[in-house]
Amino acid sequence: MKKTVRDIDLAGKRVIVRCDFNVPIDGEGRITDETRIVGALPTIRFLIAQGAKTILMSHMGRPDGEVDLKYTLKPVAESLSAHLSQEVLFISSPVVVDDAVRAAAAGLAGGDVMLLENLRFRKGETKNDAAFAQELAELADVWVNDAFGTAHRAHASTAGIAAYLPAVSGFLIEKEVKFLGDAIEHPRRPLVAILGGAKVGDKIPVIENLLTKVDSLLIGGGMAYTFFKARGYEIGMSILDETHTEMAASLERAAKERGVALLLPADVKAATAFANDAEAGFCDADKIPADRMGLDIGPKTVALFTEKIRAAGTVIWNGPMGVFEMPNFAEGTKAVAQALAESGAVTVIGGGDSAAAVEQFGYGDRMSHISTGGGASLEFLEGKLLPGIAVLEDK
Repeated sequence: MKKTVRDIDLAGKRVIVRCDFNVPIDGEGRITDETRIVGALPTIRFLIAQGAKTILMSHMGRPDGEVDLKYTLKPVAESLSAHLSQEVLFISSPVVVDDAVRAAAAGLAGGDVMLLENLRFRKGETKNDAAFAQELAELADVWVNDAFGTAHRAHASTAGIAAYLPAVSGFLIEKEVKFLGDAIEHPRRPLVAILGGAKVGDKIPVIENLLTKVDSLLIGGGMAYTFFKARGYEIGMSILDETHTEMAASLERAAKERGVALLLPADVKAATAFANDAEAGFCDADKIPADRMGLDIGPKTVALFTEKIRAAGTVIWNGPMGVFEMPNFAEGTKAVAQALAESGAVTVIGGGDSAAAVEQFGYGDRMSHISTGGGASLEFLEGKLLPGIAVLEDK
Protein backbone atom coordinates (compact mmCIF):
# COMPACT_ATOMS: atom_id res chain seq x y z
CA MET A 1 0.00 0.00 0.00
CA LYS A 2 1.17 3.50 -0.86
CA LYS A 3 1.03 6.40 1.57
CA THR A 4 -1.69 9.00 1.04
CA VAL A 5 -2.24 12.54 2.31
CA ARG A 6 -3.87 10.97 5.38
CA ASP A 7 -0.56 9.42 6.43
CA ILE A 8 1.54 12.57 6.92
CA ASP A 9 1.44 15.77 8.93
CA LEU A 10 0.40 18.59 6.61
CA ALA A 11 -0.25 21.52 8.96
CA GLY A 12 1.74 24.54 7.84
CA LYS A 13 3.58 22.54 5.19
CA ARG A 14 3.96 23.71 1.60
CA VAL A 15 2.45 20.89 -0.45
CA ILE A 16 2.86 20.71 -4.23
CA VAL A 17 0.16 18.62 -5.90
CA ARG A 18 0.27 17.14 -9.40
CA CYS A 19 -3.31 17.28 -10.70
CA ASP A 20 -4.79 16.44 -14.09
CA PHE A 21 -6.39 19.67 -15.27
CA ASN A 22 -6.07 18.76 -18.96
CA VAL A 23 -9.62 19.95 -19.62
CA PRO A 24 -11.27 20.90 -22.93
CA ILE A 25 -11.39 24.64 -23.68
CA ASP A 26 -13.56 26.25 -26.38
CA GLY A 27 -12.57 29.09 -28.72
CA GLU A 28 -13.68 31.66 -26.15
CA GLY A 29 -11.36 30.24 -23.49
CA ARG A 30 -14.21 28.59 -21.55
CA ILE A 31 -13.92 25.13 -20.00
CA THR A 32 -16.50 22.81 -21.58
CA ASP A 33 -16.10 19.85 -19.20
CA GLU A 34 -15.02 20.29 -15.56
CA THR A 35 -14.98 16.58 -14.65
CA ARG A 36 -11.23 16.49 -14.00
CA ILE A 37 -11.33 19.66 -11.91
CA VAL A 38 -14.18 18.29 -9.80
CA GLY A 39 -12.24 15.02 -9.39
CA ALA A 40 -9.33 16.88 -7.77
CA LEU A 41 -11.46 18.79 -5.24
CA PRO A 42 -11.56 16.20 -2.40
CA THR A 43 -7.76 16.19 -2.10
CA ILE A 44 -7.51 19.98 -2.37
CA ARG A 45 -10.25 20.52 0.23
CA PHE A 46 -8.52 18.07 2.59
CA LEU A 47 -5.25 19.98 2.28
CA ILE A 48 -7.01 23.28 2.97
CA ALA A 49 -8.72 21.79 6.03
CA GLN A 50 -5.35 20.52 7.32
CA GLY A 51 -3.86 24.00 7.08
CA ALA A 52 -1.48 23.13 4.27
CA LYS A 53 -0.12 25.74 1.88
CA THR A 54 -1.19 24.17 -1.40
CA ILE A 55 0.58 24.61 -4.75
CA LEU A 56 -1.22 22.94 -7.65
CA MET A 57 0.36 22.03 -10.98
CA SER A 58 -0.81 20.40 -14.20
CA HIS A 59 -0.33 20.26 -17.94
CA MET A 60 -2.90 21.12 -20.60
CA GLY A 61 -2.75 20.06 -24.21
CA ARG A 62 0.50 19.62 -26.09
CA PRO A 63 2.30 22.95 -26.39
CA ASP A 64 5.53 20.95 -26.88
CA GLY A 65 7.74 23.02 -24.62
CA GLU A 66 6.66 26.35 -26.14
CA VAL A 67 4.59 29.11 -24.52
CA ASP A 68 1.15 29.00 -26.15
CA LEU A 69 -1.44 30.96 -24.20
CA LYS A 70 -4.36 29.05 -25.69
CA TYR A 71 -3.15 26.37 -23.25
CA THR A 72 -2.86 28.65 -20.23
CA LEU A 73 -4.27 27.32 -16.97
CA LYS A 74 -5.84 30.66 -16.06
CA PRO A 75 -9.40 29.38 -16.77
CA VAL A 76 -8.67 26.45 -14.44
CA ALA A 77 -7.65 28.84 -11.63
CA GLU A 78 -10.93 30.73 -12.12
CA SER A 79 -12.95 27.49 -12.04
CA LEU A 80 -11.13 26.29 -8.91
CA SER A 81 -11.72 29.63 -7.20
CA ALA A 82 -15.47 29.24 -7.79
CA HIS A 83 -15.58 25.62 -6.61
CA LEU A 84 -13.51 26.30 -3.49
CA SER A 85 -15.17 29.64 -2.66
CA GLN A 86 -11.75 31.22 -2.21
CA GLU A 87 -9.22 32.80 -4.50
CA VAL A 88 -6.77 30.45 -6.16
CA LEU A 89 -3.67 32.54 -6.83
CA PHE A 90 -2.41 32.17 -10.41
CA ILE A 91 0.84 33.58 -11.74
CA SER A 92 1.36 33.05 -15.46
CA SER A 93 5.08 32.55 -15.85
CA PRO A 94 6.44 31.51 -19.27
CA VAL A 95 9.04 29.39 -17.46
CA VAL A 96 6.49 28.05 -14.91
CA VAL A 97 8.84 28.71 -11.97
CA ASP A 98 10.46 32.14 -11.64
CA ASP A 99 11.24 34.57 -8.80
CA ALA A 100 7.64 35.84 -8.68
CA VAL A 101 6.34 32.29 -8.37
CA ARG A 102 8.91 31.44 -5.69
CA ALA A 103 7.96 34.55 -3.72
CA ALA A 104 4.25 33.74 -3.99
CA ALA A 105 4.82 30.15 -2.82
CA ALA A 106 6.94 31.36 0.10
CA GLY A 107 4.26 33.86 1.10
CA LEU A 108 1.36 31.40 1.26
CA ALA A 109 -0.50 31.09 4.56
CA GLY A 110 -2.12 27.90 5.86
CA GLY A 111 -5.22 27.14 3.78
CA ASP A 112 -4.06 29.20 0.78
CA VAL A 113 -4.02 27.70 -2.72
CA MET A 114 -2.04 28.68 -5.80
CA LEU A 115 -1.77 27.20 -9.30
CA LEU A 116 1.31 27.14 -11.51
CA GLU A 117 1.23 27.76 -15.27
CA ASN A 118 1.07 24.86 -17.76
CA LEU A 119 3.99 22.53 -17.00
CA ARG A 120 4.41 21.67 -20.67
CA PHE A 121 5.48 25.22 -21.45
CA ARG A 122 8.84 23.78 -20.36
CA LYS A 123 10.51 21.12 -22.51
CA GLY A 124 11.99 19.63 -19.32
CA GLU A 125 8.56 18.43 -18.16
CA THR A 126 8.05 15.60 -20.66
CA LYS A 127 11.81 14.86 -20.73
CA ASN A 128 11.75 14.25 -16.95
CA ASP A 129 14.52 16.81 -16.65
CA ALA A 130 16.10 16.66 -13.18
CA ALA A 131 16.76 20.41 -13.06
CA PHE A 132 13.10 21.22 -13.74
CA ALA A 133 11.94 18.60 -11.25
CA GLN A 134 14.20 20.21 -8.65
CA GLU A 135 12.83 23.71 -9.41
CA LEU A 136 9.32 22.40 -8.72
CA ALA A 137 10.45 20.56 -5.59
CA GLU A 138 12.10 23.65 -4.11
CA LEU A 139 8.69 25.33 -3.90
CA ALA A 140 7.43 22.82 -1.34
CA ASP A 141 8.02 20.42 1.55
CA VAL A 142 5.86 17.52 0.31
CA TRP A 143 4.80 16.23 -3.12
CA VAL A 144 1.35 14.73 -3.70
CA ASN A 145 0.53 12.91 -6.94
CA ASP A 146 -3.18 12.96 -7.71
CA ALA A 147 -3.00 12.82 -11.52
CA PHE A 148 -3.83 9.23 -12.42
CA GLY A 149 -4.34 10.19 -16.07
CA THR A 150 -0.59 10.90 -16.37
CA ALA A 151 0.71 8.34 -13.86
CA HIS A 152 1.90 6.12 -16.74
CA ARG A 153 4.27 8.90 -17.84
CA ALA A 154 7.68 9.41 -16.21
CA HIS A 155 7.74 13.21 -16.39
CA ALA A 156 9.38 15.79 -14.13
CA SER A 157 6.13 16.51 -12.25
CA THR A 158 4.82 12.92 -12.18
CA ALA A 159 7.96 11.01 -11.18
CA GLY A 160 11.20 13.01 -11.20
CA ILE A 161 10.13 15.31 -8.38
CA ALA A 162 9.94 12.33 -5.99
CA ALA A 163 13.74 12.28 -5.86
CA TYR A 164 13.65 15.54 -3.89
CA LEU A 165 10.54 15.41 -1.67
CA PRO A 166 8.50 13.00 0.46
CA ALA A 167 5.95 11.55 -2.01
CA VAL A 168 2.38 10.42 -1.29
CA SER A 169 -0.85 10.04 -3.25
CA GLY A 170 -4.01 12.08 -3.21
CA PHE A 171 -7.50 10.63 -2.91
CA LEU A 172 -8.05 10.28 -6.67
CA ILE A 173 -5.03 8.03 -7.21
CA GLU A 174 -5.89 6.13 -4.03
CA LYS A 175 -9.38 5.45 -5.41
CA GLU A 176 -8.06 4.41 -8.84
CA VAL A 177 -5.54 1.99 -7.37
CA LYS A 178 -8.16 0.52 -5.04
CA PHE A 179 -10.86 -0.06 -7.65
CA LEU A 180 -8.62 -1.15 -10.53
CA GLY A 181 -6.36 -3.18 -8.23
CA ASP A 182 -9.20 -4.92 -6.41
CA ALA A 183 -11.03 -5.60 -9.68
CA ILE A 184 -7.99 -7.44 -11.01
CA GLU A 185 -6.46 -9.01 -7.91
CA HIS A 186 -9.36 -9.46 -5.47
CA PRO A 187 -12.56 -9.48 -7.54
CA ARG A 188 -16.00 -10.67 -6.63
CA ARG A 189 -16.44 -13.53 -9.05
CA PRO A 190 -17.28 -14.26 -11.75
CA LEU A 191 -14.90 -11.63 -13.14
CA VAL A 192 -15.94 -10.48 -16.61
CA ALA A 193 -13.84 -8.18 -18.80
CA ILE A 194 -15.30 -6.42 -21.83
CA LEU A 195 -12.85 -5.07 -24.40
CA GLY A 196 -13.62 -2.98 -27.46
CA GLY A 197 -11.85 -0.40 -29.55
CA ALA A 198 -10.32 -0.61 -32.99
CA LYS A 199 -7.04 -2.52 -32.99
CA VAL A 200 -6.08 -5.85 -31.44
CA GLY A 201 -2.45 -4.69 -31.38
CA ASP A 202 -3.32 -1.94 -28.90
CA LYS A 203 -4.86 -4.42 -26.47
CA ILE A 204 -2.64 -7.54 -26.75
CA PRO A 205 -0.80 -6.98 -23.42
CA VAL A 206 -4.14 -6.25 -21.71
CA ILE A 207 -5.74 -9.41 -23.11
CA GLU A 208 -2.72 -11.53 -22.17
CA ASN A 209 -2.82 -10.26 -18.58
CA LEU A 210 -6.60 -10.53 -18.28
CA LEU A 211 -6.57 -14.13 -19.51
CA THR A 212 -4.72 -15.02 -16.30
CA LYS A 213 -7.36 -13.26 -14.15
CA VAL A 214 -10.86 -13.35 -15.67
CA ASP A 215 -13.58 -15.96 -15.95
CA SER A 216 -15.01 -14.50 -19.16
CA LEU A 217 -13.65 -12.10 -21.78
CA LEU A 218 -16.15 -10.39 -24.11
CA ILE A 219 -14.69 -8.78 -27.23
CA GLY A 220 -16.54 -6.23 -29.35
CA GLY A 221 -15.80 -3.09 -31.33
CA GLY A 222 -13.46 -2.93 -34.29
CA MET A 223 -11.03 -5.45 -32.84
CA ALA A 224 -13.63 -8.23 -33.14
CA TYR A 225 -13.22 -8.29 -36.93
CA THR A 226 -9.55 -9.29 -36.66
CA PHE A 227 -10.68 -12.25 -34.52
CA PHE A 228 -13.35 -13.06 -37.16
CA LYS A 229 -10.69 -12.96 -39.89
CA ALA A 230 -8.51 -15.32 -37.83
CA ARG A 231 -11.47 -17.74 -37.78
CA GLY A 232 -11.72 -17.53 -41.55
CA TYR A 233 -14.89 -15.42 -41.67
CA GLU A 234 -15.68 -12.97 -44.46
CA ILE A 235 -15.47 -9.50 -42.87
CA GLY A 236 -16.23 -7.39 -45.96
CA MET A 237 -14.92 -3.84 -45.62
CA SER A 238 -14.71 -4.00 -41.81
CA ILE A 239 -11.64 -2.66 -40.02
CA LEU A 240 -8.83 -5.21 -39.88
CA ASP A 241 -5.63 -5.19 -37.83
CA GLU A 242 -3.95 -7.32 -40.47
CA THR A 243 -0.61 -7.78 -38.73
CA HIS A 244 -2.32 -9.36 -35.70
CA THR A 245 -4.66 -12.00 -37.16
CA GLU A 246 -2.41 -14.85 -36.05
CA MET A 247 -2.10 -13.27 -32.60
CA ALA A 248 -5.90 -13.16 -32.39
CA ALA A 249 -6.03 -16.87 -33.16
CA SER A 250 -3.31 -17.48 -30.55
CA LEU A 251 -5.26 -15.53 -27.91
CA GLU A 252 -8.37 -17.63 -28.60
CA ARG A 253 -6.31 -20.79 -28.13
CA ALA A 254 -4.79 -19.44 -24.90
CA ALA A 255 -8.25 -18.65 -23.54
CA LYS A 256 -9.43 -22.18 -24.28
CA GLU A 257 -6.38 -23.68 -22.58
CA ARG A 258 -7.00 -21.55 -19.48
CA GLY A 259 -10.72 -22.32 -19.34
CA VAL A 260 -11.64 -18.69 -19.97
CA ALA A 261 -14.82 -18.10 -21.96
CA LEU A 262 -13.74 -15.77 -24.78
CA LEU A 263 -16.90 -14.52 -26.48
CA LEU A 264 -17.02 -12.71 -29.81
CA PRO A 265 -20.10 -11.02 -31.28
CA ALA A 266 -22.69 -13.43 -32.67
CA ASP A 267 -24.06 -10.74 -35.01
CA VAL A 268 -23.19 -7.25 -36.17
CA LYS A 269 -24.77 -4.18 -37.71
CA ALA A 270 -23.08 -3.82 -41.10
CA ALA A 271 -23.25 -0.72 -43.30
CA THR A 272 -22.39 0.19 -46.87
CA ALA A 273 -20.15 3.08 -45.72
CA PHE A 274 -18.60 4.66 -42.64
CA ALA A 275 -21.41 7.18 -42.24
CA ASN A 276 -24.36 7.61 -39.89
CA ASP A 277 -26.86 7.68 -42.75
CA ALA A 278 -25.37 4.71 -44.64
CA GLU A 279 -27.66 1.81 -45.50
CA ALA A 280 -27.24 -0.75 -42.71
CA GLY A 281 -28.69 -3.97 -41.36
CA PHE A 282 -27.98 -6.87 -39.01
CA CYS A 283 -26.25 -10.06 -40.06
CA ASP A 284 -24.62 -13.04 -38.36
CA ALA A 285 -20.93 -12.54 -37.60
CA ASP A 286 -19.87 -15.16 -40.17
CA LYS A 287 -22.11 -13.75 -42.92
CA ILE A 288 -20.95 -10.14 -43.33
CA PRO A 289 -21.54 -9.13 -47.00
CA ALA A 290 -18.36 -8.39 -48.96
CA ASP A 291 -19.56 -4.84 -49.72
CA ARG A 292 -20.37 -3.91 -46.08
CA MET A 293 -18.49 -3.04 -42.90
CA GLY A 294 -19.41 -3.91 -39.33
CA LEU A 295 -19.96 -0.79 -37.23
CA ASP A 296 -21.80 -2.14 -34.17
CA ILE A 297 -22.78 -5.34 -32.41
CA GLY A 298 -26.25 -6.77 -33.05
CA PRO A 299 -29.18 -7.82 -30.83
CA LYS A 300 -28.06 -11.46 -30.48
CA THR A 301 -24.71 -10.23 -29.16
CA VAL A 302 -26.38 -7.77 -26.81
CA ALA A 303 -28.42 -10.65 -25.35
CA LEU A 304 -25.31 -12.85 -25.06
CA PHE A 305 -23.19 -10.16 -23.41
CA THR A 306 -26.04 -9.01 -21.13
CA GLU A 307 -26.46 -12.56 -19.82
CA LYS A 308 -22.77 -12.69 -18.86
CA ILE A 309 -22.93 -9.26 -17.24
CA ARG A 310 -26.01 -10.15 -15.18
CA ALA A 311 -24.24 -13.21 -13.76
CA ALA A 312 -20.99 -11.34 -12.99
CA GLY A 313 -19.62 -10.30 -9.61
CA THR A 314 -17.17 -7.82 -11.14
CA VAL A 315 -17.10 -6.28 -14.63
CA ILE A 316 -14.23 -4.31 -16.15
CA TRP A 317 -15.04 -2.46 -19.39
CA ASN A 318 -12.57 -0.78 -21.72
CA GLY A 319 -13.52 0.17 -25.27
CA PRO A 320 -16.85 0.75 -27.06
CA MET A 321 -18.78 -1.95 -28.92
CA GLY A 322 -19.12 0.09 -32.10
CA VAL A 323 -18.91 3.57 -33.59
CA PHE A 324 -21.00 5.04 -30.77
CA GLU A 325 -20.29 8.60 -31.89
CA MET A 326 -22.79 7.91 -34.72
CA PRO A 327 -26.33 7.51 -33.33
CA ASN A 328 -27.22 4.70 -35.77
CA PHE A 329 -24.30 2.62 -34.50
CA ALA A 330 -24.47 3.46 -30.79
CA GLU A 331 -27.09 0.93 -29.67
CA GLY A 332 -24.65 -1.88 -28.85
CA THR A 333 -22.46 0.33 -26.66
CA LYS A 334 -25.54 1.85 -25.01
CA ALA A 335 -27.00 -1.62 -24.30
CA VAL A 336 -23.77 -2.77 -22.63
CA ALA A 337 -23.69 0.41 -20.53
CA GLN A 338 -27.32 -0.19 -19.51
CA ALA A 339 -26.60 -3.83 -18.63
CA LEU A 340 -23.74 -2.70 -16.37
CA ALA A 341 -25.93 -0.03 -14.76
CA GLU A 342 -28.65 -2.60 -14.01
CA SER A 343 -26.30 -5.34 -12.79
CA GLY A 344 -25.48 -6.06 -9.17
CA ALA A 345 -21.79 -6.33 -10.04
CA VAL A 346 -18.88 -4.09 -9.10
CA THR A 347 -18.52 -2.15 -12.37
CA VAL A 348 -15.22 -0.55 -13.30
CA ILE A 349 -14.99 1.57 -16.45
CA GLY A 350 -11.44 1.87 -17.76
CA GLY A 351 -11.41 5.47 -18.91
CA GLY A 352 -11.22 6.78 -22.47
CA ASP A 353 -14.12 6.16 -24.86
CA SER A 354 -15.89 3.78 -22.47
CA ALA A 355 -16.05 6.51 -19.84
CA ALA A 356 -17.28 9.01 -22.43
CA ALA A 357 -19.97 6.56 -23.59
CA VAL A 358 -21.21 5.80 -20.07
CA GLU A 359 -21.54 9.52 -19.36
CA GLN A 360 -23.11 10.23 -22.76
CA PHE A 361 -25.85 7.66 -22.18
CA GLY A 362 -26.55 8.90 -18.66
CA TYR A 363 -25.30 5.87 -16.71
CA GLY A 364 -22.18 7.41 -15.15
CA ASP A 365 -23.63 7.72 -11.65
CA ARG A 366 -24.64 4.05 -11.68
CA MET A 367 -21.11 2.68 -12.13
CA SER A 368 -18.94 1.69 -9.17
CA HIS A 369 -15.92 3.47 -10.61
CA ILE A 370 -15.08 5.37 -13.79
CA SER A 371 -11.34 5.69 -14.27
CA THR A 372 -9.96 9.15 -15.03
CA GLY A 373 -7.09 7.77 -17.12
CA GLY A 374 -7.43 6.08 -20.51
CA GLY A 375 -3.79 5.19 -21.18
CA ALA A 376 -2.99 4.84 -17.48
CA SER A 377 -5.88 2.47 -16.80
CA LEU A 378 -4.93 0.37 -19.85
CA GLU A 379 -1.35 0.02 -18.62
CA PHE A 380 -2.64 -0.79 -15.13
CA LEU A 381 -4.83 -3.54 -16.66
CA GLU A 382 -1.71 -4.83 -18.44
CA GLY A 383 -0.23 -5.41 -14.99
CA LYS A 384 2.36 -2.65 -15.26
CA LEU A 385 3.53 -0.63 -12.26
CA LEU A 386 2.95 2.97 -13.33
CA PRO A 387 5.94 5.34 -12.84
CA GLY A 388 3.84 8.00 -11.09
CA ILE A 389 2.69 5.42 -8.53
CA ALA A 390 5.91 3.42 -8.23
CA VAL A 391 7.76 6.48 -6.82
CA LEU A 392 5.26 7.03 -3.97
CA GLU A 393 6.30 6.02 -0.46
CA ASP A 394 5.04 2.71 0.90
CA LYS A 395 3.10 2.56 4.17
